[in-house]
Amino acid sequence: MKRINIALSVIGTFLLFNCGGNDSIEAKKEALKELKKEIAAKNAEVRALETELAEIDPEFASDNRKATLVTTKPVQKKVFSHYVDVTGSVASKQNVALGAENGGRVVEVNVTEGQQVQKGQVLVRMDAESVQRNIDEVKTALELATTIYEKQKNLWDQEIGTEVQFLEAKNRKESLERQLASLQTQLSKSVIRAPFSGIVEMVYAKLGETLQPTMTVVQLVGSTNMYLEGDVSERFIGTLQKGDSVEVNFPSLNKNLITRISALGAVINENNRTFRVEAALPDDINLLKPNLIAVMKIKDYENKNAITVPTNLIQRDNRGDYIYIIKEEKANKVYLKRGKTYQAETEILEGLQGDETIIDKGFREVGNGFTVEVVK
Repeated sequence: MKRINIALSVIGTFLLFNCGGNDSIEAKKEALKELKKEIAAKNAEVRALETELAEIDPEFASDNRKATLVTTKPVQKKVFSHYVDVTGSVASKQNVALGAENGGRVVEVNVTEGQQVQKGQVLVRMDAESVQRNIDEVKTALELATTIYEKQKNLWDQEIGTEVQFLEAKNRKESLERQLASLQTQLSKSVIRAPFSGIVEMVYAKLGETLQPTMTVVQLVGSTNMYLEGDVSERFIGTLQKGDSVEVNFPSLNKNLITRISALGAVINENNRTFRVEAALPDDINLLKPNLIAVMKIKDYENKNAITVPTNLIQRDNRGDYIYIIKEEKANKVYLKRGKTYQAETEILEGLQGDETIIDKGFREVGNGFTVEVVK
């Protein structure tokens, strides 16, 4: 009754001043100021009384608590996949440094850097004049030895002459044939040919330069047999298998493809505790170059009927992980058992059925049993 009288007094005072058309503006301002003071004082009394009642009556506190504004989203049931993200690079099984097996002076350099070459094409030729002269001499001697052998064989077939003469002629001929084959092999080593079709990456030989044995002459890179390689933590041993699916992205090329693991390393790198993973690449992809960066996503887990929630909505206390759902316009605290997490989504193994509505924005402002109001 006291509150009603105060309210009527305030309203009456307001009407009195409002109807007094001859009152000055200053008087009305003063009256308004007094009214605001009275209202502020009564509001303070109301808050104090509500606080006192909330301490002694929890039901009253729950009924009079202001609703917290929140947004919601449904729990998702979908296919959940977990991937191992690996930064790798393109490598080629046809990336070789061609060297000189025998020393010699360079007389021809037939390629330039960046040139496309075919298998068997002559890249560099070295001076082989002395070897060629020796071949000519051996050929002349072999012609004579062959003639002598044939004549000696005819005589031997007629049982004329001795066996020693026949064997000496045969041995001489065969020895010169072996010598000629050796010289021809030596001659072939003075020419460096492309072992496969590809692109010349570097040319180290210079015209007129004398090469020493095993010196690198040309760096040749093939356009096929490329693959991806990367290092994976040792904790994935037994998880990754040959044949597992791999999603690949080439950031520089803005290209994506799907391939599979073709090989797994058998040795752990003692420096970074990783092992090697290789994935095959098709030969029809343009612009691939060795050492090109690629991001590999290797699938190591999949649940085709998983319950998932945004990872950032999961909170933790002394009891464990929990999330807030809405039930009868109130926030309900539900404890969870997590599964795997990937790209801001977490698989829920226990605690949710899949038909709940979870609190999204405002989830940190509520508590168990708080009244909430859903807004867009």
